[in-house]
Amino acid sequence: MATRPKIGEHGEMEQITGAGLGQAQVDKEARPRLKFEVITAERVVYSDEVELVLAPGAEGQLGILPHHAALFSLLQPGEIMVRKGGEETSMAVTGGFLEVLGNKVTVLADACERSEEIDLERAQAARRRAEEYMLKKPADVTLAEAEAALRRALARLKVAERRRRGPPTRPPSTL
Repeated sequence: MATRPKIGEHGEMEQITGAGLGQAQVDKEARPRLKFEVITAERVVYSDEVELVLAPGAEGQLGILPHHAALFSLLQPGEIMVRKGGEETSMAVTGGFLEVLGNKVTVLADACERSEEIDLERAQAARRRAEEYMLKKPADVTLAEAEAALRRALARLKVAERRRRGPPTRPPSTL
C-alpha cells in the first residue's frame, strides 16, 4: 500500500493512503497538530491538541497553524477560535498574552470563558452598563475604562450569539 503526503483544501498536510489506483482515504489522525492552552489566574480554560488557532492580537487577528514561527503578542478583548477534527470551539477573552513556541500555543488570559459558559443576560447587562458609563461619564469611571468594559462585553456577546446561531455551514469536502 502506497503512502504519500498531500496538501488539504485549507493548506494542511494530510496523509493519503491508497490500496490501489483511484482509491484514497484521508487519515485524519495524520494531520499536524499543535498543543493549545488557555490559562487564567483561576483555572485552565482549555488544553488540547488542535489544528488551528485564531486569536485577537493587539495588531489584528492572528492565525496559527502547526509549526508556526515563534511569536509573542498582547491580546485584545475578542474571540479565540480553535479547530480540532472539523469542530470549532469559541471562547471570549478579555485580554492577556499569547506565546507560540515549539509547536505549542499558550494564552495567559486576564479572563476567558468558553461559549457555553457565557450567561447571555449578564453579558447584555454589562454592555448596557458600559454604554451608560460612556453617556453619563460618572466621576469614578474614566472614558477609557468604560470603552474597555464595552469591548469586553461585546466580545462575550459575539461569542454567545455565535453559539446560539450554530457554526457556519461548509460545503462537503471532496476528499
